[in-house]
Amino acid sequence: MIGLIENTGTPREVGYLVSLVDSIFKEGGSLQTVLGLDHRPQQAAMALSVACSFESNQSLLVEAGTGVGKSLAYLIPGILHSVDSERPFIISSQTITLQEQIRNKDLKICQQLFKQVEGLQRYANFKTALMVGRGNYCCTTRLGNALKDAQSKQTEIFPTEQKQELLRLAKWSSACSSGVIQELTPPALPEVWDAVNADSSSCSRKNCDPSICFYQRARKQLLGANCVIVNHSLLFSLISAGMPPKGSSRGVLLADDFVVLDEAHRVPTIATDHFGIHVSSYSVDRALKRLYNPRTKRGIFKKNGSQWDLNAVNEAIVASREFFAYIGEVILCKKPILRIHEPNFCDNIISGPLKEVAERIAAIVQKIDDERMQDELKDHRSRMLSYQDTINGFIQIAENDHVHWIERGGKKGQIVTLRSAPLNVAPALREALFSRHTGVVLTSATLSDGQNMDSYQSKVGGDGAETQIESSPFNYNKNCRIYIATDSPLPEPGAGRLDLDYLSNMITWCSHHHSGGSLVLFTSHFDLRQVRERTEAFFKKIKRPLFCQGYESSRSELVRKFQNSNNGILFGTDSYWTGIDIPGPALSQVIIARLPFENPNHPVSEARNEYINSLGGHPFNDLIIPEALVRFRQGMGRLIRRHEDRGSIVILDSRIVSKPYGRQFIEALPTRDYKRFNRHNRESIFISPSAE
Repeated sequence: MIGLIENTGTPREVGYLVSLVDSIFKEGGSLQTVLGLDHRPQQAAMALSVACSFESNQSLLVEAGTGVGKSLAYLIPGILHSVDSERPFIISSQTITLQEQIRNKDLKICQQLFKQVEGLQRYANFKTALMVGRGNYCCTTRLGNALKDAQSKQTEIFPTEQKQELLRLAKWSSACSSGVIQELTPPALPEVWDAVNADSSSCSRKNCDPSICFYQRARKQLLGANCVIVNHSLLFSLISAGMPPKGSSRGVLLADDFVVLDEAHRVPTIATDHFGIHVSSYSVDRALKRLYNPRTKRGIFKKNGSQWDLNAVNEAIVASREFFAYIGEVILCKKPILRIHEPNFCDNIISGPLKEVAERIAAIVQKIDDERMQDELKDHRSRMLSYQDTINGFIQIAENDHVHWIERGGKKGQIVTLRSAPLNVAPALREALFSRHTGVVLTSATLSDGQNMDSYQSKVGGDGAETQIESSPFNYNKNCRIYIATDSPLPEPGAGRLDLDYLSNMITWCSHHHSGGSLVLFTSHFDLRQVRERTEAFFKKIKRPLFCQGYESSRSELVRKFQNSNNGILFGTDSYWTGIDIPGPALSQVIIARLPFENPNHPVSEARNEYINSLGGHPFNDLIIPEALVRFRQGMGRLIRRHEDRGSIVILDSRIVSKPYGRQFIEALPTRDYKRFNRHNRESIFISPSAE
């Protein structure tokens, strides 16, 4: 997908970059004297370590607490090194928010610095590019061909509403800047976008003009960029697809690159998703009906296939429907997710029909002369064979170092998915990141458990990497109050759930006695819904807006509304423990409903616990507690985002003071000055710093 970038830069002696970075970040350095930015010792220390990593092609794991200014600490060394060495600098992050901050703010600061400092002006012309997946781009060549097919009575690929959609896409593509689907409102119909996006062999330098095709233009810009910005999901998708330089060649994604992964606390989870299997009933059905849809009598085979070919697709659709229906309605009749322990848990009635479709596609390719259609059909054949191999491997449990499970999803639970994940993702990450003979930096505000990052280092396979922890410069002792409830009942399913009544009472009381916005973090969607039902009327009565994950708005829209309300209440789980950056009174209280232990019954958690047991370890101490500590610190980190922020953290889980392991959570608090309270003494104990 991406071409090679040769290393033709002038060699520099090791130490040159470190010296240059030191002159920028030290007290009285360029950042302070030229741009007027505060000198941050933690930022300077991180920047020097990053420069050393890049210059020596070594790996570094660095935790940089909120307020350290980690983006500049890796961007400035990275740009300097990229320009000097003519090597691409890859920056990967998890959230769109951070990507936008880097592109719209931090890179502009870098450019401003380079322009104004004598001797650094030549670095000011660095080039950047945003890398998104091929399937996100509109290919104007494929769009033009689709429009021709839509007008042809012979092909009959597109029904009327899809023809109208193609015309809308044509109008949009003539006026838009990047041709990325995210620019299109409302989004394109999936069936139509499949026919026009750049994720096809027919979108190539041979067929497409870079001055017209959005993807080819973006690819050309990417090849000339110093800084390439990507997200973790795409990074690991490309790595698992085999994109990295082959053999012993240096580089993680592009030839001779060096890499920073920010928000690196999410790396193990995202890598686990991409190094496993994921095949759904929806994706298989959609791929088959792109070839031929028996209901509408349309598809690619309509023009080029015989009745034999159409019958083969129809039989595959029927087999797919029966295969996934059996799993969903029989095997998953009692629960929406189930781990698979033994091979051949169901009859493999789908692989044969998929193979037959692949063979029919190969036969059609041999008969036709249209190179564009040949490329399209070859892509479909590869997809059919991939589905066949993946489903075969899943049913046979071919990957014995993976956990396998099936699940029902979608709004009505009608989508059935086959999934697997590696029991231990460290070997794959070691190969993908730390064995590539190049500088690799993983950074986040929370990589450690508050004491060290041994657990994280082992989890990502970075055992040989240097580690560094730079604490937040914020004054938590002055600006943050912590309250720990000592009387919370433990969850008792089937016993009336008094714990939910307790949570509802405490959350309404704490929010009512706090003038700013409150973020309430749950570990369970069920708990969130139950507390919402119990508290919704109260918040309406006191005229405080309540925003809840899973109701109406998307995550980004929900967070925006909460921030604008200034005194709202936001209920969230999972992703709301991290990635929310709201300074000031709009988020000045974080309420943690329960300590964030992972669900031990999920197939991945269950299998990993068994794996640790088999090695003689202790799953609770070795896996569950370390992961919970990191998530706990992430949740508390939503509170203080700027030097002037003030607020309170309320922990409504008494296990932190009643269980032996609670001591580790106490040690992870940003300040040891905390107060205990309960329902009886809360009036006298609970004081919000914002009210002082």
